[in-house]
Amino acid sequence: MRRVLFIIGVLLIVSLSGCSSKPKLSLYQQLGAEQGIERIVDAFIKRIAKDKAILPYFAKSSVSHFRAGFIAHMCDISDGPCKYTGDSMIDIHTGMNINEADFNRVVELLILAMEDAGISYRKQNQVLAKLAPLRGEVFKR
Repeated sequence: MRRVLFIIGVLLIVSLSGCSSKPKLSLYQQLGAEQGIERIVDAFIKRIAKDKAILPYFAKSSVSHFRAGFIAHMCDISDGPCKYTGDSMIDIHTGMNINEADFNRVVELLILAMEDAGISYRKQNQVLAKLAPLRGEVFKR
């Protein structure tokens, strides 16, 4: 009888703990929603502006246009309410002849920007995993 009561008690605890679980937050929400993404993008822009190797790639870019587009893109890939409708990555990067070292440096600058914005390594990895499939659309075009 004790064993049956013990098993019933364990099952009750397990079933009740399932009821109190929080709904899973989207990556967008985990990044801090719009304000969090804006912090990341602003930190990224500041890092690009200070990087002598990468800044020339942005010489002909409008900072405000880049900022708005990257915010929309980050919102979209993180399952936020935004839909990125800007130019394709191929259209944006064609003719830039981005080499592997500079591509990797931009990724590093994004990682540092996410650190600046207080994003955990786990969430950083989730963002990078969402962006990784785009590498072929950026590199050596």
